[in-house]
Order: sequence, then C-alpha cells, then structure tokens
Amino acid sequence: MSDLLVRDTPLSLPVADERLARAELRRQIGRLEHQLSRLLAEGFPRVEVDTRVEAVAPAPRALGLGDLERVRDELADCVAEARAALEERAVSDLRNRELLDQMLTRPADFKWLRISREELGLHGCGHWHSRPRYGLLGMLMGWWRVKISSGCPL
Repeated sequence: MSDLLVRDTPLSLPVADERLARAELRRQIGRLEHQLSRLLAEGFPRVEVDTRVEAVAPAPRALGLGDLERVRDELADCVAEARAALEERAVSDLRNRELLDQMLTRPADFKWLRISREELGLHGCGHWHSRPRYGLLGMLMGWWRVKISSGCPL
C-alpha cells in the first residue's frame, strides 16, 4: 500500500526543464546562424560558404530536444568550416602580397609572373606583371620591370 502512495517527481518539473532546454538550444541556434551569416557576408563573393543545414523532417513540426541539438551541432560544423575557409583565404592573400613585394623589388627574379588584384584580396580589375622593358632587347639585356595594368577593359 505504501508503494502506491509514493509518487515520482511532479510532471511540471520535467516540462519546465524541457522548456528551458529548448529555449537555450534555440538561443544557441540563433547565435550560430548570426555568426554564419556574418562569415558569409565577410567572405562574399570570394569565399563560398556552405550555409545549408539538412531538414530534420520532411514536413514542418515542432522539433524535440534531440532534433534541436542536431541542428545546433550541424550549424556549429558549418561555422567552423566557414572560419577555416576564410582563414585559408587570408593566408593565401598574405602570401601573394609578400610575393608582390618581392616582385616589385626584384622583377628579374620573377620573370613573366602575373598577380591579379583578386589574388591579393582586393576588389576590382587589374594585375601586376613582370615583363621585360623594351621587348626582346630588354629581355636579352636583363631589363625587367613590373607593369601595373590600368584596370578593367572598357
């Protein structure tokens, strides 16, 4: 008889805990979506950032805790991949800027090398090109220079 009188914890506590957990997961998902959108805007149009998260169910419905955790984890993976892609692009741009500095100081060491503004992380058209001065005569005499293009063709 005493077994019948003993009750489990009240039903309101797990429901309240689940509501708090769902609210916290939605807050985290919103923060991750905001970070991902900022990374997308930062890399546009030079770095392609994948922002897709697969749908949990084929039809719309309220997501459970497990589903919300899965969405949060997928968004966290997308944010990490976007940061890695932007960091990789920044390192590439830095290496190209250093190469351009070396090319400007010693054009003869970088014969026929062409670096575009896009490779440096700059907007617009144009490039730097190590070429011989005065054509064939300059090439035979070792007279090299870096020629800067005027930009986009009309």
